[in-house]
Amino acid sequence: MLIRALGLKEYTEVWRLQKELVQKRASGEIPDTLLLVEHPPVYTRGVSSKAPVPPALPHPLHSVERGGDITYHGPGQLVGYPIIELAARGLRPRSYLRTLEALLIDAVRPLGLEAKVLRGFTGVWARGKKIASLGVAVKDGVSYHGFALNVSVDLEPFARIHPCNLQPEEIGSVESLLGRGVPAQEVLRLVADAFLAYFAEPARVL
Repeated sequence: MLIRALGLKEYTEVWRLQKELVQKRASGEIPDTLLLVEHPPVYTRGVSSKAPVPPALPHPLHSVERGGDITYHGPGQLVGYPIIELAARGLRPRSYLRTLEALLIDAVRPLGLEAKVLRGFTGVWARGKKIASLGVAVKDGVSYHGFALNVSVDLEPFARIHPCNLQPEEIGSVESLLGRGVPAQEVLRLVADAFLAYFAEPARVL
């Protein structure tokens, strides 16, 4: 597995990159790859979403191939896009979502945050707040889109929407729950380590 830390990148740039990598993974040109990135402020929604779009959103909105409703991405949020050939890992879309949830729960535990899943919901919760959202797509057996973990992200933009059909006050971040700052690179490393531990194979981190 190849892990690529991209820093702060425009959403559309990484969206295009994902599609290119999906094609390359499907043809066997590249190994499974995890992109870790932060985005400038942007809203996204799954193309199958039936939720109305709130008027006068302060940031761009993109309808994308993933499942799920409208959500927000911004600096201080670690977004992960795993480009994985699911069948080769013995995964189906549903078990893949459960795997992503388990990996994120493992990743935040060393920070002193005990997270969990809630029955009937997709995502990761801690102390009554949702700290990570998931929305994936699969093309030619290869996953793309992925997860967004709120580390130190500004939560105010969530108040403009009903994120994933939740009330804005149900959204939290790692820092808001811990009451202290957490270095972004530490969280990135913990997430990368959780992926490596699960997939149990040598990997390169760029």
